[in-house]
Amino acid sequence: MDFPQNAATREPQPETNSTYPSPAWAWYTVAILLCAYIFSFIDRQILNLLVAPVRRDLGITDTQMSLLIGFSFALFYSVLGLPFGRLADSVNRPRLIVAGILMWSLMTGGCGLVSSYWQLFLLRMGVGIGEATLSPAAYSMISDSFQPSKRSMPFSVYTMATYVGGGFAFLFGGLLLRSFGTREMFYFPFLGLVRPWQTLFLLLGVSGILFALVLLTLRDPSRKGTRVLATLPGKIKVERIPLTAVWNYFAQNRTTLVSLNLGMALIALAAYGSSAWVITFLIRNHHMTASRAGLLFGGAQIVSGSLGMLAAGKLVSWLMNRGHREAYMRVAVLSCAAWFVPGILFPLISQTTAAVALIYVATFFLCMPTCLIPAAILELVPNAMRGQATAVYLLIVNLIGLGIGPTAIALVTDHVFGFDAAVRYSLLIVTVAACLLAELLFLVGLRSYNPSLDRLDLWLKQNL
Repeated sequence: MDFPQNAATREPQPETNSTYPSPAWAWYTVAILLCAYIFSFIDRQILNLLVAPVRRDLGITDTQMSLLIGFSFALFYSVLGLPFGRLADSVNRPRLIVAGILMWSLMTGGCGLVSSYWQLFLLRMGVGIGEATLSPAAYSMISDSFQPSKRSMPFSVYTMATYVGGGFAFLFGGLLLRSFGTREMFYFPFLGLVRPWQTLFLLLGVSGILFALVLLTLRDPSRKGTRVLATLPGKIKVERIPLTAVWNYFAQNRTTLVSLNLGMALIALAAYGSSAWVITFLIRNHHMTASRAGLLFGGAQIVSGSLGMLAAGKLVSWLMNRGHREAYMRVAVLSCAAWFVPGILFPLISQTTAAVALIYVATFFLCMPTCLIPAAILELVPNAMRGQATAVYLLIVNLIGLGIGPTAIALVTDHVFGFDAAVRYSLLIVTVAACLLAELLFLVGLRSYNPSLDRLDLWLKQNL
């Protein structure tokens, strides 16, 4: 007589439930994840608008300010992305994101209560820890919500937050600063007197905690192309790929993965460096108020960033429908090359209207790799490695891009030129050098991309 196997000891079976959510629910998932990502970017970027008042109240230099903007956040955000990425490949992803947004919102609110540089530095680290949960889980969820041929646009929409979130930080931050007028202090019950820039942090912290309730409506989509273990009735446990197998797969595709990760890290260096100092450039070199500079640059981030990413997604879909499997890399190479003319000219032009117009054009092209490269990486790896691939991507991109970009420009201003108005030349030197090296790396990745896709097909045949 045959006895049924215990579900907990049954041999791993290939996943049979490979159906995708309905298009409406899939896009609802993207919309909620986009909002979460926007919240994360507002919280990390708001300091870029507050350089002058924070420097004044804490008595710090441009270089110290750049460490608050970049390194303090990037350190834990990047490093902790690795364990969170591995978790995202096996645990309930919406719950992981909810825990993260509660963490970073509490830390952001805490930034509104600081009285010293090191208090703010440590809380910025806490913001990074919370935000490290989001993207590994979100990219994985989006991949499991859409068929491969339909993923480019959802990825583009999600990564719009990198510019829309920063844009909202500058736009609404600028509007709030304008509404605050010349008030030196605000009084809050139980908190006492706080400065206007501290008020912004408090408002953002409360808003993020409230939005965590919306995230509870998300469902975790079934994982596609994985092996699962049946456990208790109604629950599915995904089999983890051993770390040695993950490492071996990454090593087999090292040329493609290294060129894409390092190339995007250099684009991020230029993007984060620009985001940190373009407002200060407009204040120092074009004599704008902080609120007006925030409104103009926030508009560039929202309008040009959104249009650039949507255009990139459309162009990738158009190329893929014509048989170009390496479409992500083709568009990345073209967009990087197109950036050079506006990117070189806007720091040098003395006419304010022309400089602002060129900032809009430069943002349109610079934003494109931000949605293309992570999607290109996810197309190269098996489903069970996507969270870890995203975590490695975030580690490299944020340690180099966010950790170095703002500080590199500040160091050139402080120690090469030695006067504040030289920020225009620092912007030019750092961003052009970074984008030139990125273009060379993307060309290497373009050549090796299709062979890596062939290795993925072979891996799937051998392991599923």
